[in-house]
Amino acid sequence: MSFAFRYLHESCSPPLVHKNIKSANILLDTDLNPRLSDYGLASFHQRTSQNLGAGYNAPECTKPSAYTLKSDVYSFGVVMLELLTGRMPLDSSKPKAEQCLVRWANPQLHDVLAVEKMVDPALRGLYPPKSLFRFADIIALCVQSEPEFRPPASEVVQALVRLVQRSSVKMREDLGVFGRIDDYDD
Repeated sequence: MSFAFRYLHESCSPPLVHKNIKSANILLDTDLNPRLSDYGLASFHQRTSQNLGAGYNAPECTKPSAYTLKSDVYSFGVVMLELLTGRMPLDSSKPKAEQCLVRWANPQLHDVLAVEKMVDPALRGLYPPKSLFRFADIIALCVQSEPEFRPPASEVVQALVRLVQRSSVKMREDLGVFGRIDDYDD
């Protein structure tokens, strides 16, 4: 999914703004690989701010013409924040201060203890802690309120790839200490 995101922004000529990145537009294939969908199935000028994906829109997107590559980065950050917290972008069942996911989470993304408390309980600690904080840092960059401070898609993807590679190496090292998982099968 992140590679499609980068492809749209940096390999297409001219670059394409997706304009509707949200979790409902990320589908899983038979191998559970994420696939980005809804590439302009509806013409953008006919979309309203309501169907752009409430909670996914960058602050500058008060009208459709304001949507840019950096707005897509913000939306992608919201999707990652959903993955981290297990929460919806907007949730009126939460206390007023927690209803908007980005507004609630953003001030906490650089606080180690706060990030640990924000993690989706369904993850049950099945993640490398260092990766958790690096992931939170990537999210924080993407959901900055000022578009000029958000990184380009390629930097986001590179950071995520490095994060996965480091986590994979760490997991292999940890498994190496105890032997391979196959060694424990009966």
